[in-house]
Amino acid sequence: MESPLQLLCVVEAHHAGVLGPSTRVVPRAGLPALRMTRRELKRLGLPEGLEFAEPSDRMPRPSRTWAVGDAFSGRVQLALATAQPGRTILVDDGLATIRLLELLVARRPLLRARARATPGRVLLGAAAAVRLRTRKPTVFTALPVPDDLAEAVRSRGARLVRHDFAWLRSQPADRPPDERTVVLGTSLVRNGLIHRDRYLRWLERLEEPVAYYPHRREDPRDLDRVRRIEGLTVYDAGVPAEMTLRDLRPDQRVLSLPSTAVTSLRVLLSARGVSVESVDVPDDWWTASAGPSLRSHLQIFAHDPSANAPRKVAP
Repeated sequence: MESPLQLLCVVEAHHAGVLGPSTRVVPRAGLPALRMTRRELKRLGLPEGLEFAEPSDRMPRPSRTWAVGDAFSGRVQLALATAQPGRTILVDDGLATIRLLELLVARRPLLRARARATPGRVLLGAAAAVRLRTRKPTVFTALPVPDDLAEAVRSRGARLVRHDFAWLRSQPADRPPDERTVVLGTSLVRNGLIHRDRYLRWLERLEEPVAYYPHRREDPRDLDRVRRIEGLTVYDAGVPAEMTLRDLRPDQRVLSLPSTAVTSLRVLLSARGVSVESVDVPDDWWTASAGPSLRSHLQIFAHDPSANAPRKVAP
């Protein structure tokens, strides 16, 4: 597992019985957020039959049942193309999960949205796509896969299993922040997709006490600027928002730029009456690196079916 969300979702997959009676999880070494998430999951008490191996830089050899999160990883694709696992389980890796399903249905190479399509990567991505399609994987996801895409995935023999974080819901939660408004940090600035100053100006204009939960890939220098905003408190939890914010009160709300966490927190918090609002990114926030197709993909789940429209940024 290479990200905190992947780690959480493989625990959910084991709890749901998708992986079988025993599961050995090998986290990737050298990732602080993964280490903190692993520690927090162990503190909560892992489901019976699941264990965490020591973190490793080496890709585990695929076994009878093989669960992966990032099927765009070169190491994962090499294993897909050269090894012979029995069953392959794909767990959530953010919005990339939807792109993966779209590429599998379209019979195209598995390449990230912003990846440089070198001949070698295209060849490896194509080989991995063929092997993955022939193995008819199980996709274990909390994301609302569009109906037409879900039908196409199933028609090609894959199994689509939805979940709502049942294991996490059953665990005791820490006290939520005192602030009524919670803002989720974003990686879009560091990735060069939106302008830094416009984002920081929006935070400054919220004009109310705010609990800010950074994204794990935010630039520390940007966070220093965020910490200087009056009325804003940074809660540097270091674990997925799904874990830290699952016990918010009905009088609280969450604001976020487009992210997977918007969708997963809606799944977790809808029954509690907590509003999770996606901010509609203005055109002048985007940089030249964010083309129309990428913008559309990033905002695929911005709209909450229970609301009238995504939240607009005040001018």
